[in-house]
Amino acid sequence: MSGSGRTPPRTVRQGGRLKAYRPIGEVERRAAFAAAVAAYERGDAFLAHELLEPAWMGTADEAERDLYQGLIKLAAAEVHAVRGNATGVGKNLRGALQRLERADRGGFHGGLDLPALCGAIAARLAGLEAGDEWASRPLAKPILPGR
Repeated sequence: MSGSGRTPPRTVRQGGRLKAYRPIGEVERRAAFAAAVAAYERGDAFLAHELLEPAWMGTADEAERDLYQGLIKLAAAEVHAVRGNATGVGKNLRGALQRLERADRGGFHGGLDLPALCGAIAARLAGLEAGDEWASRPLAKPILPGR
């Protein structure tokens, strides 16, 4: 932006699209990831989502970004489940599944069992599509496999 003294935001390509990139160090990203996983497993999906945002935007590694964004979408699905929004649950679960599968193919798993997590997400999506009420409700105890 000419004359404003601000530099334009940096971007990286993720999933074929340009996305925001605000670099932060690996130590900070790993700490945010660990805190987010703990928050998610305590049942605080909203906090998990918020903690993962800087980690997601803080790396240029596409597989790492996919892992973080997939977990952000998974957390958002839980927030929608609490609100009773089955459409939001489905949309975010589909996005989570797509990104977590890409992270797995890219070899970045953060210590999680991504095939097991993707299987659980796919089962929940199948339940949603079949009209099973349980699939749109919040999980009683969210667990991320492999931890």
